[in-house]
Amino acid sequence: MTETTLSEWTDPSVMPAADAAALLADAPWTRMVTIGDSVAEGIREAVPGYRDMSWTDRVEEALGAVTPEFAALNLGRRDLVAAQVAAEQLRPALAFGPDLAFVVAGGNDMLRPHFDEDEVRRELVSMVSAFRAAGADVVTIGLLDITAAGLGPARYREVMSARTRRLAALTAEVAAEHGACHVDNPPGHPVAADPGIYSSDQLHLNARGHAFAAANTIRALAAHLASA
Repeated sequence: MTETTLSEWTDPSVMPAADAAALLADAPWTRMVTIGDSVAEGIREAVPGYRDMSWTDRVEEALGAVTPEFAALNLGRRDLVAAQVAAEQLRPALAFGPDLAFVVAGGNDMLRPHFDEDEVRRELVSMVSAFRAAGADVVTIGLLDITAAGLGPARYREVMSARTRRLAALTAEVAAEHGACHVDNPPGHPVAADPGIYSSDQLHLNARGHAFAAANTIRALAAHLASA
């Protein structure tokens, strides 16, 4: 199936807005901040039959439906490596006074000729720990492996796949170490292998892909609340 035969209201990988709000009905959060790169910013292409919303837009919609005074700030900006995210976005994000913070970084580091895992880990720890020290719940994200859909330059796919999985693993480790919530987007998920969730740049998700990512994120948030 592709985006031409599906719509937001028939696609099983998309969570209806009412269901999302119901899952987060007991959420305590009133101020959500997002920092990171293009994934955080919500870069995407429109898809017929789907609302043109990023994954963060959909999370904000669900939380706003259950908390009238809910406020959100997205500082994400494309092309930044983890160190730049920390240097440019952490201070204003903390000044916003969030009780829920999304940290999405490392994807651009991963695409560089040399992927410095230790540096990415240090930057993720600095950001996650700062939010935790300020009393916020923190959420990290594991990126989808685009090579599962046959995307990316053929000669680099093996390296890209290995790096994507390693970045997801170290991000999950940092989250676990600091009591944060990690959203796993497993490479084996059937939707990850569907080219119909990606933009024409063969790198970012399109509106359908963002709807799928939002559903995964909202389920992870609901599970985090239940465990707490």
